[in-house]
Amino acid sequence: MMMNKQPVVFCDFDGTITDNDNIVEIMKHFLPEGYEEVMRATVERQISIKEGVGRMFALFPSSRREEIKSFALEQAVIREGFQDYLQHLQDHRIPFYVTSGGIDFFVKPLLEPFHIPEEQIYCNSADFSQSQITITWPHPCEGSCTNQCGMCKVTVMNQFPSDQYYRILIGDSITDFEGAKIADLVYSRSTLTKRCEELGVQHVPFQTFHDIIEDMKQKTLQGV
Repeated sequence: MMMNKQPVVFCDFDGTITDNDNIVEIMKHFLPEGYEEVMRATVERQISIKEGVGRMFALFPSSRREEIKSFALEQAVIREGFQDYLQHLQDHRIPFYVTSGGIDFFVKPLLEPFHIPEEQIYCNSADFSQSQITITWPHPCEGSCTNQCGMCKVTVMNQFPSDQYYRILIGDSITDFEGAKIADLVYSRSTLTKRCEELGVQHVPFQTFHDIIEDMKQKTLQGV
């Protein structure tokens, strides 16, 4: 399958595994003073994703940890077909990694029902030991990426050399741009679809994970 390379999947979380972007929903719900300007600057790429996410969460006191976590768990909707997709990958022995710009204190609880091994979940972390929430960055940019991603998808993907692995990226937003450039196959939604069109990056738009299952089946049959 896939040109005699081992397929491996790198999947975004916010807006991809979930229907909505949880960070955006958290900000819109709690409305911490000053978040709109920081979010605008992040989306317009005036500041790095790392700086933007760090500054937005620093607007919250650490005492609101459980309140924010509870809201995230209550409002998040898992995209249709996700469990079936995980089973499809397992049936074909295709490794699956979550590569999320989200934060561990809500990403991991939301993924818990799916029994994804923790070492296959890459995301940012939060420190609640100070008065304000501090985001920490256990997976920073290394080597070729200098974009200050925070959780660098390129760095994670580069652990799987392109001469050995057929790298599949699934995503929806600005956090997925750099990874899309080096992936062998991109499944895209929303902003990532528009960006791939602008960059001339080959991509397959999707709405549900069932769409991805069907496309992967076709590519397998065609010996891609």
